[in-house]
Amino acid sequence: MTASHTNHIWGIDITYIRLPQGWLYLTAVLDWYSRYVLSWALSQTLEMDFVLTAVDNALLLATPEIWNSDQGSHFSSPKYLERLQKAKIQISMDGRGRARDNIFTERLWRTIKYEEVYLHDYASPKEAYWQLSKYIRFYNFERPHQALEYLTPAQVYGVCPQALPVVHSTLTNLTTLN
Repeated sequence: MTASHTNHIWGIDITYIRLPQGWLYLTAVLDWYSRYVLSWALSQTLEMDFVLTAVDNALLLATPEIWNSDQGSHFSSPKYLERLQKAKIQISMDGRGRARDNIFTERLWRTIKYEEVYLHDYASPKEAYWQLSKYIRFYNFERPHQALEYLTPAQVYGVCPQALPVVHSTLTNLTTLN
């Protein structure tokens, strides 16, 4: 299925960010049509809270027709599914072993890692959070996309930086903020 307009299909996924002393986990909600990152959250643990926070923050902005994810435990949990069902969103899950079903979100991870994460050695979760905040804002509002006819995701989604000064982001479960 092809996304034909904003808020048609949203995708969510989790990726990891390596730190000198462990890992951080990044989740993001992406509008597939515009490639706009609606919300994201960063956590030191894989507990469910950061995913639910990203979902709740995205749903404050709009409601998609379809919400896509993989079949991981976060995205098949009752707490997650209940939120989508309550909002009357059609739930779509990738086929088992088919990461390409969520290709737009996977491309987001590739872009974030190659243009931001791999270029920096984050010394702390706090530093990672602030650097990722700056990058995601850049990604949404300044970085043109060839597939979008060289417009930015924000231009295609229909928001301007003045109307939405901060992308919905959350720093959860980060115990070491040095």
